[in-house]
Amino acid sequence: MARLGGMAAAPRILMCPPDYYGVYYVINPWMDVARQADHAAAVDQWRRLCEALTAAGAEISLVGPVEGLPDMVFTANAGLIYRKRAIVSRFRHSQRQGEEEHFRRWLSEHGFETIDAPAGHAFEGAGDALFCGDTLYAGYRQRSDAIGHQQIGARLGVRVLPLELVSAHYYHLDTCFCPLSADAAIWFSPAFDEYGQRVIRANIPRLIDVEEAEAQCFACNAAVVGRTVITNTGCPRLHEQLREAGYAPVETPLNEFVKAGGSAKCLTLRLDGEEAAAWREQAGVGD
Repeated sequence: MARLGGMAAAPRILMCPPDYYGVYYVINPWMDVARQADHAAAVDQWRRLCEALTAAGAEISLVGPVEGLPDMVFTANAGLIYRKRAIVSRFRHSQRQGEEEHFRRWLSEHGFETIDAPAGHAFEGAGDALFCGDTLYAGYRQRSDAIGHQQIGARLGVRVLPLELVSAHYYHLDTCFCPLSADAAIWFSPAFDEYGQRVIRANIPRLIDVEEAEAQCFACNAAVVGRTVITNTGCPRLHEQLREAGYAPVETPLNEFVKAGGSAKCLTLRLDGEEAAAWREQAGVGD
């Protein structure tokens, strides 16, 4: 973990209150305007996730919700954080493009150098770009573009491994892949093409395979804070595997957000970078 003045810095997470959250359009197979989220239940579930993150040692920062932008609650898509730089997302769908200016403003006002995603290429932040060790694993095809990922990698000076997502249900990388440490990750292999599966197996020695029923409960869309792994309910096999691997799994209901295609990871953006990013181990990161 990053250290400041000899003491471990608390993980910092950006969230957005679900004041305007709901399913008002369809941009992924999980969404159905006829299957509307229960707003009161969603607010309670979001609050309980905040409590679980805080109990795990995280500090929560909030970006203000904006009426008419219901998916702004999914802050993982705001951008990619690397040290004090933020690559601001360029959303593929028009329904989410209004979020960009609000996230850019918040990040700039809170000390980040904001960098626009490569022109002409969709890029949906930490939803599709996750560090495992010093490598950036980058999901493409559904929401983000592979060429854009490579340009971002060159800008940051990091290695990028593009991974093609072949299922519309697993439209973002964080719906089917979750780094746990520099050499370990949770994943749902059928979400990737054969080449992507080979890439992951060749580069990450410790992989926890998620069963299909639990993948559909968004088991891979977990929020990781140190050894604590927070997931939606309905993932007992994954929790057993995590305990066997030395992690502390925590479940909290997030089914109201699954209705829009998101869960714990989608609702959080690590402001200090992803948990497994190797640069976080360097003394002074976060100063």
